[in-house]
Amino acid sequence: MNNLKEIENKILDEERLSLWLDDCRKNNKSIVFSNGCFDIIHRGHIEYLAKASDLGDKFIIGLNTDASIKRLKGPSRPVNNQDARAVVLAALQFVDAVVLFDEDTPYNLIKAVQPNVLVKGNDYKPEDIVGYDIVTAKGGVVTTVELVKGYSTTNTIAKMKNA
Repeated sequence: MNNLKEIENKILDEERLSLWLDDCRKNNKSIVFSNGCFDIIHRGHIEYLAKASDLGDKFIIGLNTDASIKRLKGPSRPVNNQDARAVVLAALQFVDAVVLFDEDTPYNLIKAVQPNVLVKGNDYKPEDIVGYDIVTAKGGVVTTVELVKGYSTTNTIAKMKNA
């Protein structure tokens, strides 16, 4: 198998997600879930995602679609389309799967995944994280990871506009 095909195979549709989850459960793998837009990948994203992936056996990222991002962040976003963002995330060695979701929140995706660990940045309180109720109801953990100060997509876009 070539590298690009390996990367593309990590990007799962609904049917392949179900098979992936079945395989994880059959092999008693703990599933870590995080989500975001990941519009322009920067050091803050990489450190956050690497730390999140360390919290279990398999790491899956819920990725907002382009339509979802436009609703959340306005008509000028995303900078990179959903296919490009999915490939970049799937290329990371510590990411096992990427799944797109079109809603404003990943609540329904979290309900489908039923992760053992739900992770967001420490700009959230665990009890305020979307899906907290789903994960804790089945004995899972909702936690946060420290963010790298000075890195954000919004700041990167602002710097590019001012250059």
